[in-house]
Amino acid sequence: MASGMSNWGWRRWAGAVAITAGVLAAVVCLRSQRPQEPAQAQVPRSAPKQAQAPPTPAAPKPTRVPKRLDPRRLKIVAIVNGQRITREQLAQECMLRYGPDVLDSLINKELILQYCERRGIKITQEEVQAEIARMARRFHMRPQEWLRLLEQERGITPQQYANDIIWPTLALRRVAAKLLEVTPEEIQAAYETQYGPAVEVRMILCRTREQAEKVLRLAKARPEEFEKLARTYSTDPVSAGYGGRIPPVRKHLGDPRLERAAFALQEGQISNVVPIDGGFVILKCVRHIPDRMKEFPLEKVRKQLEQMVRDKKEPLVARQVFQKLRKAARVLVIYGYPEREKQYPGLAALVNHRQITREQLALACLERHGTEVLDGMINRLILFQEIKKEGILITDQDIRQEVQRAAEAMGVVDAQGRPDLQRWYAMIQEQQGLDRQRYLREIVWPTVALKKLVLRRRPEQVKVTPEDLRKAFEANYGPRVKCRAIVLNNPRTAQIVWEKARANPDPIYFGQLSSKYSVDANLRVLNGEIPPIQRHSGRPVLEREAFALKKGEVSGIIQLKDKYVILFCEGYTQPQKVTLEEVRDILEEDIYEKKLRRAMAAEFASLLDQARVENFLANTRHVPVRQARTPVPSSR
Repeated sequence: MASGMSNWGWRRWAGAVAITAGVLAAVVCLRSQRPQEPAQAQVPRSAPKQAQAPPTPAAPKPTRVPKRLDPRRLKIVAIVNGQRITREQLAQECMLRYGPDVLDSLINKELILQYCERRGIKITQEEVQAEIARMARRFHMRPQEWLRLLEQERGITPQQYANDIIWPTLALRRVAAKLLEVTPEEIQAAYETQYGPAVEVRMILCRTREQAEKVLRLAKARPEEFEKLARTYSTDPVSAGYGGRIPPVRKHLGDPRLERAAFALQEGQISNVVPIDGGFVILKCVRHIPDRMKEFPLEKVRKQLEQMVRDKKEPLVARQVFQKLRKAARVLVIYGYPEREKQYPGLAALVNHRQITREQLALACLERHGTEVLDGMINRLILFQEIKKEGILITDQDIRQEVQRAAEAMGVVDAQGRPDLQRWYAMIQEQQGLDRQRYLREIVWPTVALKKLVLRRRPEQVKVTPEDLRKAFEANYGPRVKCRAIVLNNPRTAQIVWEKARANPDPIYFGQLSSKYSVDANLRVLNGEIPPIQRHSGRPVLEREAFALKKGEVSGIIQLKDKYVILFCEGYTQPQKVTLEEVRDILEEDIYEKKLRRAMAAEFASLLDQARVENFLANTRHVPVRQARTPVPSSR
């Protein structure tokens, strides 16, 4: 029986061996989304973006993506402004962060390896390379292109990908071949999901039945205002911004109760309250979408559907297999248990009496997470060096006040309205996987340090001006333009679509054009509907064109970088009935926090520019950029 193993072990491993397709999709998406805004640093991942802590910019990025070096050959992994970071320091940091997770994966891989040895199951290098090629073809890439992309975007080396992802996936398939068989019923269900009929609906999500029944009465009384009710009452922030629009409901894909309710509706009809996991919904049918089964007969797409079902089943099968292997195995986890570490020096675990050493664990942590962790160590060292140079002290009181500010900003308070730090730390642990010490060291301390640097060096850049207040008031409380949009990626198509829209300036027709031509998938699904456009949102060209329109007018072709946008004005929202003086305190606090975050990001970017960093692990070098500090864009 396993001893000391985390209950999450099989989940981590099951995710690893079945994640290949997901990794592909994530990497391709990452390519298309760059450049990205720096990650927000201080609050749980599920927190609203506007309430998050200041961003911490990434480490200096080279202009090329060089080949990483083998960490086993390095004693010094980086030199930062003359100060060394050793391999042992990096390994310790990697193990501190990822040791338990990586050890779980090593144990699980050892379990399946031992099982394969007992059963005479062999996975050849030819099979591994063939699977890599198959996965690359799914995204229309050559294997080398795919492996290079994995390393550039996800930090997964070809060796790691082959050994830690592809090999276990193939071994799992061989071990659980019968469990991974796809039945005719599963293929039929997948066929109906992909090519069967669908229902386009609007949705209002409520947390309680009582609230849902109240909203339902309003919707039944004023069905034409369903969109407005969704924006006002729905607790799903994504669909609420689009008047309750969600992707079309398809069979066998989501909550069966929601599916039954959607398919039972006629066009324009409003459902009763439907209980689902996570709340209660009210649906309004927009239209029924016919199936595409004649265009795509089952026999024509059977192979793709079979592979899709198999990919979906792999995580569940992995769970069953590893539960069975674990139940029969003798596993002793040593790493993380001080008494066991004394009894078994140099070992991290025993798996059926076979050893996993601490050196093996350290190397696995370095190979999988070394580059990422080293970036963080470099960032913090640069910041620490600058704080020391300026003679700035960071006290325990500073740290505590920042934690209290973050908890209060996220509404984590007790009955008296005071920050509930115990609950806040628990949220950080649950949602970000950071224990208290790591949170304070890796997130809170850098935040406090950057704030103190900014307030000493850039105090003028966080000052709130009357112009800031005016723009913020107009943006938050002024009228907004209700529009539909079509987004295209070449001027010729944009001209053709614009002429069609201008010839028939009707919202329904414009929505159909967006559904047919937009390169944005969300716009196609939502018939061009977008959240109302506000002033001073950082898109001056789009805002100027939108606010120049009258109801029923079509804009010209608006070029935004490499995209071409056409708008249809459906009217304006009413400005809120408040004065600037009534909301001055709220706006000042919000503007100050935004300007402070931007100034912090700019200050850190300047520190990185001026740093001399030799990263031997990533095989990169960054030399100081001799220029003035990065200016901070104006805030609203």
